[in-house]
Amino acid sequence: MADYGQFCSVARAHEAIGGRWTLLVVRELLCGSRRFNDIRRGIPRISRTMLSERLQALVQAGAVSRMEGEHGPEYALTEAGRELMGIVSALGTWGQRWLPRHAADEDLDLEPVLVDMQRRVRPEALPKEPLVVRFEVEGQRQPRFLLLKEAEVSLCTQNPGFPEPLRIRARLPALVAWWRGDVNFAEAQRTGLTVEGPRELAKAFPHWFERYLFAEVEPAARP
Repeated sequence: MADYGQFCSVARAHEAIGGRWTLLVVRELLCGSRRFNDIRRGIPRISRTMLSERLQALVQAGAVSRMEGEHGPEYALTEAGRELMGIVSALGTWGQRWLPRHAADEDLDLEPVLVDMQRRVRPEALPKEPLVVRFEVEGQRQPRFLLLKEAEVSLCTQNPGFPEPLRIRARLPALVAWWRGDVNFAEAQRTGLTVEGPRELAKAFPHWFERYLFAEVEPAARP
C-alpha cells in the first residue's frame, strides 16, 4: 500500500482503499455478496490471493467485518464501509457519463454481466411459473442458465430442472451494450442479440430486469 506521507484525508483514504481491485470488492459487497466465491464471481479476473489480500486490507481499515457463517467465512461492510457507497456511485456515474462506450472494442467478460442481471431481476414482473433462460454467447464454450422464480433467482452452469422456454443467443458486445444502456433492446437485437422462444415471453424478457444501475446516465456531449 502506497505511503504518501501527507496529512490530507484524501491521501490517507487513498492509502487505505485506493489499491487496484479494492473498490470493486466494495462494489460487490454493496450489491449483496457475502462469501468469497460470490465476490469473485463479480470480479473474475482477480486472483484468489489478491482477493484475500484486498479483503484483509478492508478488514484492517475497519471497512469490512469478517465472521464465520454456516458454510465458512462471510464478509459484510461496516458503517465505515457502507459510507463508501457514495464513492462507488460517483465513480460509476462519472465513468458512464465521461468514458467512451464502445462495447465492441472493449475487453469484456460475460460473468459480471450475468451476475449483475441475476441480482437486478424484478420478481414481481416474472411469469408465475418458474422457468430457465438459456444464454448462448458467442465465444463461450458452455451455455449459462438463469433460473427465474419469484422466490429465487440463480445463475447456473446447468439447467436445475425447470422448463427452458427462452434461449438468448448473443454476441457479448451486443448484450453488454443493451445492459449498460448504450442502446435499447431493439437496437441490440439488430447488432447480435436474439431471443428465441414463445413470442409473449420473448417480448416480456427485457422487462424482467431493472437494467444496470447506471444505465440511465446519459453520456456527456462531446465537443
